[in-house]
Order: sequence, then C-alpha cells, then structure tokens
Amino acid sequence: MLTTLTTATTDVLAHGGAGWGPGPWWFVFPLLWFALFATVIFLFARRARRGGPWGHPGGPGAWRGANDPVSILGERYARGEIDETEYRQRLEVLVPKER
Repeated sequence: MLTTLTTATTDVLAHGGAGWGPGPWWFVFPLLWFALFATVIFLFARRARRGGPWGHPGGPGAWRGANDPVSILGERYARGEIDETEYRQRLEVLVPKER
C-alpha cells in the first residue's frame, strides 16, 4: 500500500500528472469569471449613472430639457413665436449679466 502510494506520488511529481488535474490552465477560468463579473458590474453602474434604460434621466424624451426656461425661450424663438428683441429681453431677465 505504501509502495503504491509512493510510486503514484513520484510519478505525478516526475511527469506532471500525465493527464491528471487541470494542468497549467487552472488560472484561466477564475480570470474569465472575474472578467464576466467586472463587466456586469461596469454595465450596471454605467446604466445607473445615465439614469435609465435608454441612457436618459426620466425615460425616453426627457433629455430635451423641457422644464428649462432658457430652452423653452430658445424653442419659441426658433419657431418664430417671438422676435429677436423680445428674445434678448426675456433672456436678460432669465440669465442676468453680472456687472
């Protein structure tokens, strides 16, 4: 019994197992699992930073800044609802210049 165990141990040490065990690739699978988990965490964090599944806070269409008064004023000017003087007057009220 002891002779068989010693012979088997010597054979494994001398020949690298000869097909026994994972060999030199044992470190590849933990690295692949780590890369998978790191990628999943990165993607979830990126999605959370962007604010939603479409990458815009508040869902689709909310990226336009519909509640911003300066944006609304710019849209009204672009559509021709107000002229340039009225646009500049209202913009001065919304964003006063510091003197």
